[in-house]
Amino acid sequence: MAVGSAGTRLVVVRGNSASGKSSVAAGIRDRFGRGLALVGQDNLRRTVLRERDRPGAANIGLIDSVARYALDAGYHVLVEGILSADRYGTMLTRLLADHRGVSCCYYLDIPIAETLLRHATKADPAYRAQVTERELRDWYRERDLLPGGVETVIGADSTLDGTVGLIMRETGLAGLPAHDD
Repeated sequence: MAVGSAGTRLVVVRGNSASGKSSVAAGIRDRFGRGLALVGQDNLRRTVLRERDRPGAANIGLIDSVARYALDAGYHVLVEGILSADRYGTMLTRLLADHRGVSCCYYLDIPIAETLLRHATKADPAYRAQVTERELRDWYRERDLLPGGVETVIGADSTLDGTVGLIMRETGLAGLPAHDD
């Protein structure tokens, strides 16, 4: 079922835990302004549903529904999260195929050593204590890319500002006006 319009943008930012996805998403939203819906896997899965990440979980459909609703309402949409290919790939592939506008996918390819360093800099000490190195290593999936080569792979050498700028340019968001309401 077609979703969005020729003028809407759908951006997917994926990667391992502590790869910088949320920081990139926040940077894009800050630069763009109003009119960009941020559909965060962690928020919908952990906060809204308080659900574990497992195959066939309810959050997969919720992420899809929220993204589709926002696109149909005229928002640009940024979906971000670990969004492992085996659990979320079918939903993401369908969403990308159904979107009428420009769709771009990015995978933050950060080595485990850098992932551990980035995790240590998280501002929330309770989260750092809750998510240990062992868990990060257990969750880590090297190059967990979606099928079909649809993702632009961004390495650890790209700065936060550089990654945000790249995505803003490639998606066309840099040249679009924010909503004024």
